[in-house]
Amino acid sequence: MKFSVSSAELLRSVLTVQKAIPSKAAEAILEDYLFELEGTTLTITASDTEITLRTVLQVADVEQEGRIAVAAKQLTELLKELPDQPLTISNMNENSFSCAWASGESVLPCFNPDDYPVIKSAGGEAWSISLSSQTLAEGIADTVYASSDDDNRPNMNSIFFDIKPDGTTLVASDLQKLICFRTKAVKAACDCSFLLNKRHANVVKSILGKEDEEVKVVFDSKYAVFSFAQTTAICCLVSGKYPDYNSIIPKNNTNVLTISRTQFLNSVRRITVCSPKASNHVKFEMTAGSIEISAQDLGLEIAAHEKVSCSYEGDDLSIGFRANHIIEILSNLSCENVIIRFADKRRSALILPDGDEDAVNKVFGIVMPIMVK
Repeated sequence: MKFSVSSAELLRSVLTVQKAIPSKAAEAILEDYLFELEGTTLTITASDTEITLRTVLQVADVEQEGRIAVAAKQLTELLKELPDQPLTISNMNENSFSCAWASGESVLPCFNPDDYPVIKSAGGEAWSISLSSQTLAEGIADTVYASSDDDNRPNMNSIFFDIKPDGTTLVASDLQKLICFRTKAVKAACDCSFLLNKRHANVVKSILGKEDEEVKVVFDSKYAVFSFAQTTAICCLVSGKYPDYNSIIPKNNTNVLTISRTQFLNSVRRITVCSPKASNHVKFEMTAGSIEISAQDLGLEIAAHEKVSCSYEGDDLSIGFRANHIIEILSNLSCENVIIRFADKRRSALILPDGDEDAVNKVFGIVMPIMVK
């Protein structure tokens, strides 16, 4: 293998796929990039067998095609230290390859490409959808934080993509809170769905370009393939059934609070300082025109309360929540005002932005209350 390429372009490409290199590889070969040169097209692959990232770039002065596995860490560190300039890469023998630039050369290790695992992908009987990279990035960002951190419950440690003829919903939950991102812009001919591990979702989000572009998603029961521009991400899907989230979305919460998101968020943060560390609970007491937020830790003999002006329509209500759930949801919304709909102190509350009901993309959250004295 021998070719020339811009060092900056090669660096951008390896940094794109680098996120699939495992921190502790089960096999040594997974610590490498797989280079495959065919014509003037160089395909670079990195994988931990659960997620595979692949990108292509055009090179010049090809003298010999071929395949090599190159040490990812050493090559990436070298490219980071080089200013943008032409770089000639050629394998010297089966154990080493050369990176030569105008004023120098580095010899780095390479390995047998045949040892690299065969990358599996979605099969012939697969579904497909298309969506903008902006919508995908927004959907992941708006939901992934709500998923569980419990690796022993992989279906809750994921984002559920629920795709229907009238739109698509991304759902994440840790069973205490639930977040839905709904878009009318992504549809399918029939109902279909898949479960994407949260780490894989974050990797996909991180490699989406700043330019808004079309992303094609092809998936079956085992794999989802995200393709855009020159990059492909192949993710192993989570098996198992996701809970029926529609059944827990409140339908008749008639007590309605409308309040400035930033003001409410800052107040909860202040009061949380005095909440018990174990339960992290705060109490909301709502009457017409105001909400009082309070917390106390009887063990430390500390307490705090703050009254905030708002619009509240409904019965006087006292209800408790884990403060971190409220803070997470409010922090991840971008609206000016939020609406919170309550039923009573025992049933879940619905949190949604105060905005255009006809918006193409919508996000809302559901949070379970806790009993407080």
